[in-house]
Amino acid sequence: MRKLVESIGTRVIPGILIALGVTMMTAGLFTYSSPVEAGPLIDRPPVVVSLATPTPAPRATFDLLAGASFVPSTPLPDPLPAGWPTDPSDRVATRVVVRDLRVDLAIIRPQDETYPLCDVAMYFINLYQPGSGQAIYLYAHARSGMFLPILDASKVANGERMLGMIVDVYTSDDLVFHYQVMEVRRHQLSLGDAFSATSEQLWLQTSEGPKGTPGKTQVIARPASMSKAGAGDAHPAAHPRVCE
Repeated sequence: MRKLVESIGTRVIPGILIALGVTMMTAGLFTYSSPVEAGPLIDRPPVVVSLATPTPAPRATFDLLAGASFVPSTPLPDPLPAGWPTDPSDRVATRVVVRDLRVDLAIIRPQDETYPLCDVAMYFINLYQPGSGQAIYLYAHARSGMFLPILDASKVANGERMLGMIVDVYTSDDLVFHYQVMEVRRHQLSLGDAFSATSEQLWLQTSEGPKGTPGKTQVIARPASMSKAGAGDAHPAAHPRVCE
């Protein structure tokens, strides 16, 4: 059963929006802009590299004050792999692993409205969970032991090295969903494509600089396969802490 934990039209947790570096502009239109802070803002054009388009394609330039214009990329394939399970209402992502980047983080539900915690990844509660046939959105800070390797890899040839990598997402019902990276997006200010997804996609997001830096790096992956996982692997100990 497909289910939003909270409907898109409900209040979005401010702490999550801080992590995303974006603010909702219009109800029903999921286009976002960065919060205003002291200091200059650098308007950098977004960059996308994908398996379908190996070289970065020109994309729309963002107006940081009015919000982000967004040129849709090549959609990911709709069919799910054979045996892909439907999602029970209580399934949640518990661990994310990108072995090629040495990323291995427990995933937790955002606890409150404070700035997102360190040493864990979090899932965006206004989107979906693995097996839903929709978008799953995981995010973590670009810090050592978190998603910093994703940011570092994105800076080399716009992240081409990450294309084809496998991302493992473990779940609370002792499954592991394997996703293949199909696209890397840099300097992004919009979650519109994640909200409008009509096929299952895994989105990973991390920051591109200190708090207030406009633009985020997004990695998009499609379903590849699913397998059983040991309870210990699927339920790692999470040690969230307040970021210093």
